[in-house]
Order: sequence, then structure tokens, then C-alpha cells
Amino acid sequence: MSLLVRFLLTLIGFAAEEETATKDCGTLMVFKVIAVRIWSIANQKGGVGKTTSVVTLGGLLAEQGQRVLLVDLDPHGSLTSYFKQDPDRLERSLYHLFFEQRYKDKAFVQSVIKPTSLTSVHLLPATTSLATLERQVSGQEGMGLVLARSLAQLWDDYDYVLLDTPPILGVLLVNALAACRRLVIPTQTEHLALKGLERMVHTLRMVMRSQNRQLPFMIVPTLFDRRTTASLTTLKEMRQLYPESLWKEAIPVDTRLRDASHEGVFPHQLDAQGRGVRAYRHLLVELEQADDAA
Repeated sequence: MSLLVRFLLTLIGFAAEEETATKDCGTLMVFKVIAVRIWSIANQKGGVGKTTSVVTLGGLLAEQGQRVLLVDLDPHGSLTSYFKQDPDRLERSLYHLFFEQRYKDKAFVQSVIKPTSLTSVHLLPATTSLATLERQVSGQEGMGLVLARSLAQLWDDYDYVLLDTPPILGVLLVNALAACRRLVIPTQTEHLALKGLERMVHTLRMVMRSQNRQLPFMIVPTLFDRRTTASLTTLKEMRQLYPESLWKEAIPVDTRLRDASHEGVFPHQLDAQGRGVRAYRHLLVELEQADDAA
């Protein structure tokens, strides 16, 4: 057994009797969160559009009338900063669910959540203290399920949960993969991004092996610029390497997405017909259809 698989098994390890204890709110309820659609937006490379994808998809889901929770698992706190929250000053964040191990306390979990510019979209923020988490929980069995346990307390409150993940394999990314029902892998259409995509797919397979379950995933080309040879050749290579998992379209470069980030609003609020928003609408339709067919 590889060291990576051992690491994953340690983090995700839990007793079989806990796995089926769906009635007692004081125990782990992995299966209780099935009623909520939980998507991880992940890639083991930064700068590929993970946060933009989380925010845009979340806003479009809210437009449909869905109740959405956005979760920031990245110590850099990009998603938290997007909504004008300071990751260095928040008194409570995702970090405290791990450090204080109060994931069974529904009132405490709810107290961490922050509002956004849409009433039906909430934020579970990150603080920079998440960067110390790896050292603090190293070797503790079951720490890969803290997020799943926390979300189990909120299953009546939301229809969708979108997870913005760090680009590094560790306890936070493992938590996201253990909690989610679907994985979206945004990948910039440039050659160097292919290596991060390869690592992400490898990690996904290791997690699936350690959990003995299949996790459906979709690779989403991002920051696509059809005017450049780099974008065109990389997209062609992605189609050759991942023909069954690659989304048939691509998210284009769109400065309006960056403008929305600067304003701290959802992209569709700023420009509902922008190129980027239109592409994300198409992506959302395909993701929803894939979930419905599962």
C-alpha cells in the first residue's frame, strides 16, 4: 500500500457502525448529506479559475431559486475575500470546526456562516490559520471527515454546497473529496496546467480507492482564448487525454468576471449576458443533467 493511500485511509478512517448511524444527530452522518448536492471545485494547481467557478455557479443556482452554501477551504481565503470578508480578522471560520472539533454542534456551525450579496447564498469562510491545520491534526484518525460531519448539520438549510479547495493535497482537499458527490476540475488552457490536472486525476483515483466508491468528475477548460495558439493546442491535447471526462465547451477569458470580483458581487449580477456567464450557464445545465441521471 502506498504512503498516499495510507495517509488517505488514516484521514478518512471511521468505524462501520458510525457509517450507518443516520438517525442520531450526535454521530457521523455521511449519508445524511446525500439530499444536498455537494460539488467540489478542485485542482492541484492555482490560478485556474476555481474561485470564479464556485462564485459564478453558486450565483446561477441562486437565480434558479436554490439555497446555496459556498465553503472556502483554502488558507489563502480567496473566496472569503471575494465577499469582502477579511481572512485575517474573522473570529470564527472553517478552521474552528477542525480545531475545536465542534462539527456536531449545529448552532456553532451555523454561527460561522456569513451572508453574501444574495440572500439565498451563504458563505462558510476561511481564515489564514487554516495553513497551520496540517501540522495540528497530522495523524489524527477521521479528520478527513470533519467537513462531511459539519455539512450533515446543515442538510435542511441548503440545496447545494460548493467547495472551493486549496491546490495542495492535504487534510483540507481530502475533506472536500470525502464530502462531495461530484468533482469539477477547472483547468486553464495552457500547457503547464496539464501537469496539475494529471496530479488531480491521480489524487482522485487514490481517494476513490481508499473510500471504495466512485466519484463522478468533469474537467472544465478555463481561461480559454481562441486567439492564442497555446489555448487551442492545449484544449486539443486535453480532448485527446480525457475524451470521456472533458466538458465539450470552455470558459472563455472574460474581464467582466474579474470586474465582478472587484465589486464583490456575483458575475451574473454585473453582466447576465457576458461571455463568461453564458458559458457557466451551459456548464451548470450539464452538471445538473449529470446529477439527475446519476
